[in-house]
Amino acid sequence: MASLRLILALVAVAVASLSASGRGGNTGLSPGFYDLSCPQANGIIMSVLEKAIANDSRAAASLLRLHFHDCFVQGCDASVLLDGGASEKNSGPNKNSLRGFQVIDEMKAKLEHVCPHTVSCADILALAARDSVILSGGPHWEVALGRRDSRTANLTKANSDIPAPNSTVQALVAKFKRQGLHEQDLVALSGGHTIGVARCATFKQRLYNKADVTLERSYYNGLKTVCPKVGGDSNVSPLDFSSPRRFDNTYFKLLLEGRGLLTSDEVLLTGNVRKTVDLVKSYAENEALFFHHFAKSMVKMGRISPLLGAHGEIRNNCRKINS
Repeated sequence: MASLRLILALVAVAVASLSASGRGGNTGLSPGFYDLSCPQANGIIMSVLEKAIANDSRAAASLLRLHFHDCFVQGCDASVLLDGGASEKNSGPNKNSLRGFQVIDEMKAKLEHVCPHTVSCADILALAARDSVILSGGPHWEVALGRRDSRTANLTKANSDIPAPNSTVQALVAKFKRQGLHEQDLVALSGGHTIGVARCATFKQRLYNKADVTLERSYYNGLKTVCPKVGGDSNVSPLDFSSPRRFDNTYFKLLLEGRGLLTSDEVLLTGNVRKTVDLVKSYAENEALFFHHFAKSMVKMGRISPLLGAHGEIRNNCRKINS
Protein backbone atom coordinates (compact mmCIF):
# COMPACT_ATOMS: atom_id res chain seq x y z
CA MET A 1 0.00 0.00 0.00
CA ALA A 2 2.83 2.38 0.87
CA SER A 3 4.53 1.69 -2.45
CA LEU A 4 1.24 2.33 -4.29
CA ARG A 5 0.91 5.68 -2.52
CA LEU A 6 4.48 6.53 -3.52
CA ILE A 7 3.79 5.67 -7.17
CA LEU A 8 0.62 7.78 -7.16
CA ALA A 9 2.50 10.69 -5.61
CA LEU A 10 5.22 10.48 -8.26
CA VAL A 11 2.59 10.41 -11.01
CA ALA A 12 0.93 13.49 -9.52
CA VAL A 13 4.25 15.33 -9.46
CA ALA A 14 4.91 14.39 -13.08
CA VAL A 15 1.46 15.55 -14.18
CA ALA A 16 1.90 18.84 -12.33
CA SER A 17 5.29 19.32 -13.96
CA LEU A 18 3.83 18.72 -17.42
CA SER A 19 0.93 21.07 -16.81
CA ALA A 20 3.38 23.84 -15.88
CA SER A 21 5.52 23.39 -18.95
CA GLY A 22 3.29 25.10 -21.52
CA ARG A 23 1.28 28.27 -21.95
CA GLY A 24 -1.09 29.01 -19.12
CA GLY A 25 0.91 27.06 -16.53
CA ASN A 26 3.14 29.39 -14.57
CA THR A 27 4.10 27.38 -11.50
CA GLY A 28 7.38 26.62 -13.26
CA LEU A 29 8.53 30.23 -12.80
CA SER A 30 10.93 30.87 -9.93
CA PRO A 31 12.93 33.90 -8.72
CA GLY A 32 15.97 31.64 -8.38
CA PHE A 33 15.75 30.13 -11.86
CA TYR A 34 19.22 31.37 -12.90
CA ASP A 35 20.94 31.08 -9.51
CA LEU A 36 23.14 28.23 -10.74
CA SER A 37 23.11 28.64 -14.52
CA CYS A 38 23.72 32.41 -14.67
CA PRO A 39 24.01 34.09 -11.25
CA GLN A 40 25.39 37.23 -12.94
CA ALA A 41 22.20 37.78 -14.96
CA ASN A 42 20.55 40.52 -12.93
CA GLY A 43 23.84 42.32 -12.30
CA ILE A 44 24.52 42.46 -16.05
CA ILE A 45 21.03 43.74 -16.80
CA MET A 46 21.24 46.39 -14.08
CA SER A 47 24.65 47.63 -15.24
CA VAL A 48 23.49 48.07 -18.84
CA LEU A 49 20.30 49.75 -17.64
CA GLU A 50 22.11 52.24 -15.40
CA LYS A 51 24.20 53.36 -18.36
CA ALA A 52 21.17 53.52 -20.67
CA ILE A 53 19.17 55.70 -18.26
CA ALA A 54 22.15 58.00 -17.74
CA ASN A 55 22.31 58.50 -21.52
CA ASP A 56 18.55 58.71 -22.10
CA SER A 57 16.16 59.78 -19.36
CA ARG A 58 13.27 58.12 -21.21
CA ALA A 59 14.88 54.67 -21.18
CA ALA A 60 13.29 53.51 -17.92
CA ALA A 61 9.75 54.27 -19.07
CA SER A 62 10.44 52.76 -22.49
CA LEU A 63 11.56 49.43 -21.03
CA LEU A 64 8.65 49.29 -18.59
CA ARG A 65 6.29 49.83 -21.53
CA LEU A 66 8.04 47.14 -23.61
CA HIS A 67 7.27 44.51 -20.96
CA PHE A 68 3.64 45.63 -20.77
CA HIS A 69 3.16 45.53 -24.55
CA ASP A 70 4.82 42.13 -24.70
CA CYS A 71 2.68 40.49 -22.03
CA PHE A 72 -0.63 41.76 -23.45
CA VAL A 73 -0.02 39.98 -26.78
CA GLN A 74 -0.02 36.16 -26.48
CA GLY A 75 1.65 36.34 -23.07
CA CYS A 76 5.08 37.32 -21.72
CA ASP A 77 7.13 35.62 -24.43
CA ALA A 78 9.29 38.37 -26.01
CA SER A 79 7.22 38.24 -29.20
CA VAL A 80 7.29 42.05 -29.24
CA LEU A 81 11.04 41.96 -29.94
CA LEU A 82 10.83 39.96 -33.16
CA ASP A 83 11.57 41.77 -36.42
CA GLY A 84 9.96 40.98 -39.78
CA GLY A 85 6.90 41.80 -41.85
CA ALA A 86 4.42 40.46 -39.30
CA SER A 87 6.29 42.00 -36.37
CA GLU A 88 4.25 43.38 -33.49
CA LYS A 89 6.46 46.45 -33.83
CA ASN A 90 4.40 47.33 -36.92
CA SER A 91 1.07 47.39 -35.06
CA GLY A 92 -0.84 50.62 -34.46
CA PRO A 93 -0.04 50.82 -30.72
CA ASN A 94 3.68 50.12 -31.30
CA LYS A 95 4.80 51.59 -34.62
CA ASN A 96 7.04 54.65 -34.24
CA SER A 97 6.30 54.48 -30.54
CA LEU A 98 7.99 51.57 -28.75
CA ARG A 99 11.60 52.21 -27.78
CA GLY A 100 14.43 50.49 -25.94
CA PHE A 101 15.16 47.65 -28.35
CA GLN A 102 18.86 48.52 -28.57
CA VAL A 103 19.14 48.38 -24.78
CA ILE A 104 17.65 44.88 -24.77
CA ASP A 105 20.08 43.93 -27.58
CA GLU A 106 23.03 45.04 -25.44
CA MET A 107 21.78 43.14 -22.41
CA LYS A 108 21.31 40.00 -24.47
CA ALA A 109 24.75 40.25 -26.10
CA LYS A 110 26.48 40.56 -22.73
CA LEU A 111 24.45 37.71 -21.26
CA GLU A 112 25.26 35.47 -24.25
CA HIS A 113 28.95 36.20 -23.74
CA VAL A 114 28.87 35.20 -20.06
CA CYS A 115 26.07 32.59 -20.04
CA PRO A 116 25.49 31.34 -23.60
CA HIS A 117 21.98 30.15 -24.51
CA THR A 118 20.72 30.49 -20.94
CA VAL A 119 18.72 33.66 -20.25
CA SER A 120 15.58 34.18 -22.32
CA CYS A 121 14.63 37.49 -23.91
CA ALA A 122 11.28 37.29 -22.12
CA ASP A 123 13.03 37.16 -18.75
CA ILE A 124 15.32 40.02 -19.77
CA LEU A 125 12.22 42.15 -20.46
CA ALA A 126 10.73 41.27 -17.06
CA LEU A 127 13.94 42.07 -15.16
CA ALA A 128 14.60 45.26 -17.13
CA ALA A 129 11.08 46.52 -16.35
CA ARG A 130 11.51 45.87 -12.62
CA ASP A 131 14.96 47.43 -12.50
CA SER A 132 13.76 50.47 -14.48
CA VAL A 133 11.18 51.12 -11.76
CA ILE A 134 13.74 50.69 -8.99
CA LEU A 135 16.23 53.07 -10.63
CA SER A 136 13.42 55.63 -10.97
CA GLY A 137 12.67 55.51 -7.24
CA GLY A 138 9.84 52.99 -7.33
CA PRO A 139 9.19 49.71 -5.50
CA HIS A 140 11.07 46.43 -5.67
CA TRP A 141 9.45 43.05 -6.32
CA GLU A 142 10.74 39.56 -6.90
CA VAL A 143 10.63 38.60 -10.56
CA ALA A 144 9.73 34.97 -11.14
CA LEU A 145 11.91 33.64 -13.98
CA GLY A 146 12.03 30.74 -16.38
CA ARG A 147 10.04 32.06 -19.34
CA ARG A 148 11.02 30.95 -22.80
CA ASP A 149 10.79 32.92 -26.04
CA SER A 150 8.07 32.59 -28.66
CA ARG A 151 8.96 31.62 -32.21
CA THR A 152 6.06 33.68 -33.56
CA ALA A 153 4.73 37.22 -33.26
CA ASN A 154 1.07 38.19 -33.53
CA LEU A 155 0.42 41.47 -35.34
CA THR A 156 -3.36 40.98 -35.21
CA LYS A 157 -3.41 40.60 -31.43
CA ALA A 158 -1.06 43.54 -31.01
CA ASN A 159 -3.62 45.67 -32.85
CA SER A 160 -6.57 44.34 -30.89
CA ASP A 161 -5.36 43.55 -27.37
CA ILE A 162 -3.14 46.48 -26.36
CA PRO A 163 -5.30 49.21 -24.75
CA ALA A 164 -5.57 52.38 -26.83
CA PRO A 165 -4.78 55.81 -25.36
CA ASN A 166 -8.30 57.04 -26.21
CA SER A 167 -10.07 54.07 -24.58
CA THR A 168 -13.14 54.36 -22.40
CA VAL A 169 -12.81 52.94 -18.91
CA GLN A 170 -15.19 50.13 -19.89
CA ALA A 171 -12.90 49.15 -22.78
CA LEU A 172 -9.87 49.25 -20.49
CA VAL A 173 -11.55 47.06 -17.89
CA ALA A 174 -12.57 44.57 -20.60
CA LYS A 175 -9.07 44.33 -22.10
CA PHE A 176 -7.47 43.88 -18.70
CA LYS A 177 -9.99 41.21 -17.69
CA ARG A 178 -9.17 39.36 -20.90
CA GLN A 179 -5.65 39.01 -19.49
CA GLY A 180 -6.83 37.89 -16.05
CA LEU A 181 -6.29 41.37 -14.60
CA HIS A 182 -8.92 43.42 -12.80
CA GLU A 183 -9.75 47.00 -11.84
CA GLN A 184 -7.06 47.23 -9.17
CA ASP A 185 -4.46 45.99 -11.65
CA LEU A 186 -5.72 48.48 -14.25
CA VAL A 187 -5.36 51.50 -12.00
CA ALA A 188 -2.11 50.39 -10.36
CA LEU A 189 -0.43 49.58 -13.69
CA SER A 190 -1.71 52.83 -15.21
CA GLY A 191 0.36 54.45 -12.49
CA GLY A 192 3.40 53.45 -14.53
CA HIS A 193 2.59 56.64 -16.43
CA THR A 194 4.25 58.49 -13.58
CA ILE A 195 7.37 58.26 -15.77
CA GLY A 196 7.76 58.78 -19.51
CA VAL A 197 6.18 60.83 -22.27
CA ALA A 198 3.47 60.46 -24.92
CA ARG A 199 3.37 61.67 -28.53
CA CYS A 200 0.90 64.38 -29.52
CA ALA A 201 -0.80 61.90 -31.85
CA THR A 202 -2.05 60.00 -28.78
CA PHE A 203 -3.83 62.93 -27.12
CA LYS A 204 -4.35 65.62 -29.79
CA GLN A 205 -8.02 64.68 -30.10
CA ARG A 206 -8.52 66.11 -26.60
CA LEU A 207 -7.35 69.57 -27.66
CA TYR A 208 -9.14 70.40 -30.91
CA ASN A 209 -12.52 70.13 -32.58
CA LYS A 210 -14.50 69.26 -29.46
CA ALA A 211 -12.09 70.27 -26.70
CA ASP A 212 -12.07 68.02 -23.63
CA VAL A 213 -13.71 69.94 -20.80
CA THR A 214 -12.16 67.64 -18.18
CA LEU A 215 -8.73 69.19 -18.83
CA GLU A 216 -7.71 71.96 -16.42
CA ARG A 217 -7.52 75.20 -18.43
CA SER A 218 -3.88 76.18 -17.92
CA TYR A 219 -2.77 72.60 -18.57
CA TYR A 220 -4.95 72.50 -21.69
CA ASN A 221 -3.44 75.75 -23.01
CA GLY A 222 0.08 74.50 -22.33
CA LEU A 223 -0.57 71.30 -24.28
CA LYS A 224 -1.77 73.33 -27.27
CA THR A 225 1.61 75.08 -27.43
CA VAL A 226 3.31 71.66 -27.66
CA CYS A 227 0.82 70.13 -30.07
CA PRO A 228 -0.38 72.42 -32.87
CA LYS A 229 -3.65 71.67 -34.60
CA VAL A 230 -1.81 70.77 -37.81
CA GLY A 231 1.41 68.73 -37.71
CA GLY A 232 3.59 68.04 -34.68
CA ASP A 233 2.23 64.54 -34.12
CA SER A 234 5.64 63.28 -33.00
CA ASN A 235 6.12 66.07 -30.46
CA VAL A 236 6.04 64.72 -26.91
CA SER A 237 4.68 65.78 -23.54
CA PRO A 238 5.36 64.18 -20.13
CA LEU A 239 2.67 61.87 -18.84
CA ASP A 240 3.41 63.33 -15.41
CA PHE A 241 4.72 66.86 -16.01
CA SER A 242 5.47 67.42 -12.31
CA SER A 243 8.03 64.61 -11.83
CA PRO A 244 8.41 62.82 -15.20
CA ARG A 245 11.60 60.94 -14.26
CA ARG A 246 10.64 59.89 -10.76
CA PHE A 247 8.41 56.93 -9.99
CA ASP A 248 5.96 58.29 -7.42
CA ASN A 249 2.23 58.85 -6.94
CA THR A 250 2.12 62.32 -8.53
CA TYR A 251 0.36 60.88 -11.59
CA PHE A 252 -2.73 60.24 -9.45
CA LYS A 253 -2.59 63.67 -7.83
CA LEU A 254 -2.52 65.26 -11.28
CA LEU A 255 -5.56 63.22 -12.36
CA LEU A 256 -7.50 64.76 -9.48
CA GLU A 257 -6.50 68.20 -10.78
CA GLY A 258 -7.64 67.54 -14.37
CA ARG A 259 -4.04 67.18 -15.56
CA GLY A 260 -3.99 63.62 -16.84
CA LEU A 261 -2.51 63.54 -20.34
CA LEU A 262 -4.28 60.65 -22.07
CA THR A 263 -7.98 59.93 -22.29
CA SER A 264 -7.19 56.47 -20.89
CA ASP A 265 -5.71 58.20 -17.83
CA GLU A 266 -8.54 60.66 -17.29
CA VAL A 267 -11.36 58.08 -17.57
CA LEU A 268 -10.04 56.22 -14.52
CA LEU A 269 -11.47 59.16 -12.58
CA THR A 270 -14.36 60.32 -14.77
CA GLY A 271 -15.55 57.09 -16.39
CA ASN A 272 -18.22 56.27 -13.79
CA VAL A 273 -16.59 53.07 -12.51
CA ARG A 274 -16.64 53.44 -8.73
CA LYS A 275 -13.73 51.05 -8.14
CA THR A 276 -11.30 52.93 -10.39
CA VAL A 277 -12.36 56.32 -8.99
CA ASP A 278 -11.79 55.15 -5.41
CA LEU A 279 -8.38 53.68 -6.28
CA VAL A 280 -7.20 56.89 -7.98
CA LYS A 281 -8.10 58.83 -4.82
CA SER A 282 -6.49 56.23 -2.54
CA TYR A 283 -3.23 56.16 -4.50
CA ALA A 284 -3.11 59.97 -4.61
CA GLU A 285 -3.30 60.01 -0.81
CA ASN A 286 -1.10 57.00 -0.07
CA GLU A 287 2.06 56.41 -2.13
CA ALA A 288 2.98 53.29 -0.13
CA LEU A 289 -0.35 51.70 -1.04
CA PHE A 290 0.22 52.50 -4.72
CA PHE A 291 3.73 51.01 -4.60
CA HIS A 292 2.42 47.85 -2.92
CA HIS A 293 -0.39 47.36 -5.42
CA PHE A 294 1.83 48.24 -8.41
CA ALA A 295 4.43 45.64 -7.44
CA LYS A 296 1.71 43.05 -6.89
CA SER A 297 0.14 43.77 -10.28
CA MET A 298 3.51 43.63 -12.07
CA VAL A 299 4.09 40.15 -10.65
CA LYS A 300 0.61 39.16 -11.81
CA MET A 301 1.09 40.64 -15.28
CA GLY A 302 4.49 38.95 -15.62
CA ARG A 303 2.77 35.58 -15.24
CA ILE A 304 0.41 35.98 -18.21
CA SER A 305 0.67 32.83 -20.35
CA PRO A 306 4.43 32.22 -20.21
CA LEU A 307 6.10 29.60 -22.37
CA LEU A 308 7.84 27.07 -20.14
CA GLY A 309 9.87 23.89 -20.33
CA ALA A 310 10.00 22.39 -23.80
CA HIS A 311 7.80 25.11 -25.26
CA GLY A 312 9.37 28.02 -27.11
CA GLU A 313 13.12 28.56 -27.16
CA ILE A 314 15.90 30.73 -25.77
CA ARG A 315 16.75 33.05 -28.62
CA ASN A 316 20.40 33.79 -29.34
CA ASN A 317 19.31 37.15 -30.78
CA CYS A 318 16.14 38.72 -29.37
CA ARG A 319 15.15 40.10 -32.79
CA LYS A 320 14.91 36.75 -34.60
CA ILE A 321 14.15 33.11 -33.94
CA ASN A 322 16.98 30.58 -33.84
CA SER A 323 17.63 28.93 -37.18
